[in-house]
Amino acid sequence: MNIEFKNAKLDKIKADFEINFVQEKNLKPFSAYKNFFKLANYKGEGVCFDMNLKKVFVELKSLEHEDIRLAFFNAIKAICKLNIKSVKAPCIISGCTGQSFASMAEGILFANYDFDKYKSEKTPSSLVNVFIANDEINKKEVDLNKGKIGIERGVILANATNFVKDIVNEVPEIYTPLKMAEDAKNLAKTHKNITCKVYDEKFLEKEKMNAFLAVNKASIHPPRLIHLSYKHTKAKQRVVFVGKGLTYDSGGLSLKPSDYMLTMKADKSGAAAAMGIIKAVCELNLELEVHAILGVTENMIAGNAYKPDDVLISREGVSIEVRNTDAEGRLVLADCLSYAQDLKPDLLIDMATLTGACVVGLGEYTSGILGNNEELQNAFYQSSKRSGEFTTILHFNPYLKELIKSKIADVSNTASSRYGGAITAGLFLDKFIRKEYKDKWLHLDIAGPAYTEKAWGYTSFGAGGAGVRMCVAFLMSLLRAKK
Repeated sequence: MNIEFKNAKLDKIKADFEINFVQEKNLKPFSAYKNFFKLANYKGEGVCFDMNLKKVFVELKSLEHEDIRLAFFNAIKAICKLNIKSVKAPCIISGCTGQSFASMAEGILFANYDFDKYKSEKTPSSLVNVFIANDEINKKEVDLNKGKIGIERGVILANATNFVKDIVNEVPEIYTPLKMAEDAKNLAKTHKNITCKVYDEKFLEKEKMNAFLAVNKASIHPPRLIHLSYKHTKAKQRVVFVGKGLTYDSGGLSLKPSDYMLTMKADKSGAAAAMGIIKAVCELNLELEVHAILGVTENMIAGNAYKPDDVLISREGVSIEVRNTDAEGRLVLADCLSYAQDLKPDLLIDMATLTGACVVGLGEYTSGILGNNEELQNAFYQSSKRSGEFTTILHFNPYLKELIKSKIADVSNTASSRYGGAITAGLFLDKFIRKEYKDKWLHLDIAGPAYTEKAWGYTSFGAGGAGVRMCVAFLMSLLRAKK
């Protein structure tokens, strides 16, 4: 789909359909259509079509960027059901011009997303062009250059998010660790500033990544450690992302109930997000050095599976008592975080669908931010808020550390109490963070918004592409702070 900002008033642009935004249910600016509104019983809420005049009226709840995204999403989602090729809309400016236009583009492209690969009857949209007029709904002046840059940024972020959705939505029969490695290589092939290295189980053995290897033991698909990197010529900061890439999680010998096994194809969301982030960073040409470390495996059952009661010696030398094989993601992350710290990052961020406890505590739509540095957590929270992703800071409680102590090893992979599970999982990871990186590390638990079995807001059923927009927004804020 093509999105174009035209330096023309709305009535001067030719298109098959026109979008009109109704602010806070105020229909007075559209008094010419009052008879139609009365007939349609339209009071400014939701979406309403006038098929004769080729117009759609869409509710704009506020001038917040989140509501701008949602208004464009609702408009395009409705229009995609019609057999039309082009549509025009006025622009909406609130605060930063660039961010406003980025929000418009994101809403448009999220509306056009649908994972219908396995449907025998597909209903593709005929919509090709969306024209945004230089015609602001509240008659504000528009900076043309900032508008175009904003649209470009929004398109990059939305496409990267949808790229992640495609990976997460893909079925486990197809999407194995080798498939993720193939996709990572293809990403590097199509982006000249991204390099990709893929390491097999022999490398993991050499690196003593025993916790990672233990999780993979019962899978017929070999594990892969994927290292993507991007470096701008003017980069002065090195940021490393670590992503949990469980292409399927049965729970292992601590087997999940069948209802809980459904959606576990989404346990690769952290690794997928890391790929989407580095894709967006490269296309935005950000002046950073960025690495993505992906720990990719399945967690399955067989006679050779790792077991509760096992003790694993991690790459970092920390011994782990396994009390539950379904707490496997943290084992993979432990070794990957160890590897990532060897890169000497200025900032280290891991992302994972780590705990159901995070979903229980925060709901399906919100990610948890954990770490030792409150200033860093607060800065990330503010960036996530601007990006449109919902987050909450979960503070480490030192008393909860007692719950992951082991009688026979350095740490237990599950807590002795089910309460505070998202935080105890973060505290487990903290055991593998070296002293010099404690204040440079963030853990993002994206278990909720990574995958939902119902559409919400401008997010479609299934994968939500969680992590991409908020992490890129945070990286951009770091660059602004350096100027």
